[in-house]
Order: sequence, then C-alpha cells, then structure tokens
Amino acid sequence: MVRQELIDKLKENHAAFMDYIDSLTAEEYKRSRNEKWTAGQQLDHIRISVKPITQALAMPRLGLKAMFGKANRPSKSYDELVTKYKLKLQMGGVATSRFLPKEVVFEQKEHLIKSVNEVVSKLCKQLLDYSEKDLDELILPHPLLGKLTLREMIYFTVYHVVHHHKSAEQNLSS
Repeated sequence: MVRQELIDKLKENHAAFMDYIDSLTAEEYKRSRNEKWTAGQQLDHIRISVKPITQALAMPRLGLKAMFGKANRPSKSYDELVTKYKLKLQMGGVATSRFLPKEVVFEQKEHLIKSVNEVVSKLCKQLLDYSEKDLDELILPHPLLGKLTLREMIYFTVYHVVHHHKSAEQNLSS
C-alpha cells in the first residue's frame, strides 16, 4: 500500500471499530467472558497503542534515525506483516504492561471514542509529511514484532484495530 492507501485504511478500519463500540449498550460495553478484555478495554488498548506512533512521528527524522537507526531490508508486505503478528500471538505473545488497558466504565465510552478518533486523525495528518522513501527507511521498535519500518508499523496499526474489533465481537457472541 502506498501512503494514501495507508491513510484511507487507517481511517476506514478505526471508524468501523468506533461505530461498533458506539453501538454497544452499557452491559455489552463492560461484558467480559473467559477473562477477555471488555469492549471498553479493547477501545482503550487501541488508544494506548496508536499514541506512541504519533509521538514518534512528531520527532525530527534525524532524531528517529539516531534513536532507532535505518532499515537494512525492504519493508514486508501487509500480508507478511499480518502473518508475522498472528504467528507471534499463536506463540503466546501478549501486550506488554505499557499497553494494557485499565478498567473502563461505560461513562468513559464517548471520551475514549473521541480520543481514539483524535489520535488516528493526528497519525493520518502526520503521515502526509512522510515520503514513500521515509516509510521504508525509518524504523520504529514494536514490543512484540521487533524493529519495523514505518510502513510496517502502519500496516500493523491498520490490522491491529481489525484484530481487536473481532476480539470484541467474539467476546460478546460467545
């Protein structure tokens, strides 16, 4: 995917998740089965996960290169990145403590939806300042997947919300 396609998918996938969350009743929003995260916690996890990317992209490119280096390989495709993520999950990978949501009450729903929408909007605007070359050259650390090119990090973000959308739906359907 090229930059504009990434931006479009970020908006589309996050909007679908926000619409789903917004449609939930208080009981559905806070329901947890088999010790899985509630829909509210899934929402908060997405917020917590996207925010550090916006913080990184606010840094000067030279700062990113100094902190994390440059890619020494081509970016993986979207499908390759998703496959790698699913494999890590199958191997027992879980969110690290920094990305764990706290308890979330229904009264926080509107605020959290607004917050996720704002951080995703910010990410999309920031991406406009990055070239296709930048997306394949700059790297960021991912706690489960290791060093990712910026393009791969955006692929992850595009898929990550889909993964948690499905998890929220499965929690309510079981």
